[in-house]
Amino acid sequence: MNKRGTGVAFCFIATMLFASRYIAAAIFGSGVTSWEKSLFNGMLEYVGSPLLILSAISLIAGIGYLVWAEKEKE
Repeated sequence: MNKRGTGVAFCFIATMLFASRYIAAAIFGSGVTSWEKSLFNGMLEYVGSPLLILSAISLIAGIGYLVWAEKEKE
């Protein structure tokens, strides 16, 4: 796989990790009868921040690979 493909793959992984944090919180609170902002924020805190950290790392790696591919092209 070339550097552009790797960069795009890392960006896609970052998107999936970021979205899975919110999906996990929604699944965790699926039995709730009423939704409010503070309740959902509590569910996000329960899920934790590892998915957010991993998505940021993947995004930085993806952007790094894309920049590297463009620099190498010149």
